[in-house]
Amino acid sequence: MTDETPGITGAEQALGGTSWNVVGQTYTPKLHSENVMIWHATVPADSFVPPHIHPTQDEWIVMLDGELQVEFGDQVHIAGPGDTVRMPRGIAHGIFNRSGRTASCVFGVAPSRKIFALFGALDGVTDPAELARISALHEVEFLPPPDAD
Repeated sequence: MTDETPGITGAEQALGGTSWNVVGQTYTPKLHSENVMIWHATVPADSFVPPHIHPTQDEWIVMLDGELQVEFGDQVHIAGPGDTVRMPRGIAHGIFNRSGRTASCVFGVAPSRKIFALFGALDGVTDPAELARISALHEVEFLPPPDAD
């Protein structure tokens, strides 16, 4: 679903009433076009997105409330309210909520490519192998766990 009409997606609204549960987090799309996708995320304490790479998209997070740790390899950055996290295409990153409380933020990717379809396909998936398989079909590559050789 794309929506390139002028207007407002309200704070409690999502495009087409869509909401996804992706790795225990709630994602609600706010804007989707060929060029960009923006979604609100509610990130519960102790949830995370494992390290992965977007080879075809730049990604960013604007923090609204709470705190997230973003890892680029062995570099750990802590983002809080008002901060913007930049995750350029081709660079592995993982996103972790280790703060003990729920975080709220706005994610975006550009160009949008297959991300909308990816979230629809991942809605409710809990098996890590299936998450990685589906993601690879949508241009997102999850890295193997550190102890997997």
